[in-house]
Amino acid sequence: MATTQSEAEAKPRGRPRAFDREAALERALDVFWSKGYDTCSMSDLIEHMGINSPSLYAAFGSKEDLYREALDHYANGEGGAALRALQSHESAREGLRAMYRASIELFTRFQKPRGCMLFLGAMSIAPEHAELRAYLQKRRRRASAAVAGRLARAVEHGELPAGTDTQALATLCSTLFAGLSIQAHDGVRKNALFAAIDQFIDSLPFRR
Repeated sequence: MATTQSEAEAKPRGRPRAFDREAALERALDVFWSKGYDTCSMSDLIEHMGINSPSLYAAFGSKEDLYREALDHYANGEGGAALRALQSHESAREGLRAMYRASIELFTRFQKPRGCMLFLGAMSIAPEHAELRAYLQKRRRRASAAVAGRLARAVEHGELPAGTDTQALATLCSTLFAGLSIQAHDGVRKNALFAAIDQFIDSLPFRR
């Protein structure tokens, strides 16, 4: 029997997507973030993502590919909120404060605090996954470089004294960031972490 024109127009073109890819990626991120890379199994991912094994491999590739994509999704989304906050203020001092506050809000928002996926995530990746560990390290260095760049502009604009070692100061800022992540993971209260960052920022040589 011939198909009428109206019937043909009513049929969707192409193969319909069997699942919401972005929603599945969000769920994968949640599993990786809470369990870590090495202790997270493919069975865990399949169960929490709500898709079958062939669909997972077809859409995301290997477990490592999925983890990289989940990291990118994290860094471009909620995980990148801190650096966006840093750049959103004219004052470098207040930009740093906003960066840390956004981070603390993210680290402590879950019932079981998880800390930063880019910093604490590396602790769950065995040495044999050298490329994946290097990928995380590259991500962290990129974040530190963004902080260093913002501090360099603060020197140019007279917010920080000429001759300030912005690279060293950016390293110190990253070290505090990692420490806040661990403290949040250990259950230190949000207000205590806010007080710590205020104390740190007040100790920096910003011109008043």
